[in-house]
Amino acid sequence: MNVQMVDLKSQYEKIKDEINAGIQDCLDNTVFINGPAVKEFQQEFEQYLNVKHVIPCANGTDALQIAMMALDLKPGDEVICPAFTYVATAEVIGLLGLKPIMVDADENTFNIEIEGLEKYITPRTKAIVPVHLYGQAADMEKVLEFAEKYNLFVIEDNAQAIGSDYTFTDGTVRKTGTIGHIGCTSFFPSKNLGCYGDGGALMTNNDDLAMKIRMIANHGQQKKYHHKVLGCNSRLDTIQAAVLKVKLKNLDSYSAARNKMAAYYDEKLQDISEIQIPKRATNSNHVFHQYTVRVKNGRRDDLQKYLAEKNIPSMVYYPLPLYRQEAFQKYVEENFALPITEKLCSEVISLPIHTEYNEEIIEFITSEIHHFFK
Repeated sequence: MNVQMVDLKSQYEKIKDEINAGIQDCLDNTVFINGPAVKEFQQEFEQYLNVKHVIPCANGTDALQIAMMALDLKPGDEVICPAFTYVATAEVIGLLGLKPIMVDADENTFNIEIEGLEKYITPRTKAIVPVHLYGQAADMEKVLEFAEKYNLFVIEDNAQAIGSDYTFTDGTVRKTGTIGHIGCTSFFPSKNLGCYGDGGALMTNNDDLAMKIRMIANHGQQKKYHHKVLGCNSRLDTIQAAVLKVKLKNLDSYSAARNKMAAYYDEKLQDISEIQIPKRATNSNHVFHQYTVRVKNGRRDDLQKYLAEKNIPSMVYYPLPLYRQEAFQKYVEENFALPITEKLCSEVISLPIHTEYNEEIIEFITSEIHHFFK
């Protein structure tokens, strides 16, 4: 059986007529930068998210960097972020001369753990970056309360959870990426809302921030050849916007398909004592960018090797805490360690999940996992 981690080809086959027509339109009008599709996608995405401003950019890493530049963070300022996440979250902090303050994860949701963060607060702490990992929201109500108490900016890293809803205790529902001061996302092809190249966006409800973000992403200019601030060149090209316009219409159905497959995984794996199936947050739905289980008793790597022998792909997101990466050694003291992060890095494994998978494929994968644990 041909099992892929992500089956973009089958997904494309179902929407190819619309995709091809959108790309052909870009080729016909030859406006490859800031063409009509970019503005149309921006407006449709704003409506979907119920947010005032979406500012498309070149990729998700640029989005994070532009967000921190727009908030006027200065070299030496400290930014709290999880240690259990992709490198981009902390990478841009270091690139701007800021200091990443890496904190532990929640053992159940894998998202940033808010309890106990007070010990990391210093006069230099200026912002916090919750990452909505694997497809469900961090506890944003607690994040906002913490940020308000210590006067911090909140930058949401929403690269893995586009389409997810967060429900506050008063019943208010907000899309992830629209809750903090600025939200950032990636349209990398394998993301739940992915284009056919690189792409990203920033989201905010603050008019002044939106204006500044647009300016920074466009060489620091509002008027052509008049540069008010130092910026960068970060644009979503028209062809990618044309692809995203089509896929945005399908995003909720994609999330439903992922949830269906996740439920089937749950059913087939729940009786294996050495596997912990993904736990769902009580205040967020899950869009399953990844289906990530924990493997107990030190058997994760052996399971991954066994699956590879059966031509079943899997991924470990992430094998090392950020503070153990060589690039971040200067930001932490010797022997610094976070217990939950350490445990997760040794236990997590993500199994194939995508919009086009069916129960037959999940049945094959889970039967092999059962065979391994016999």
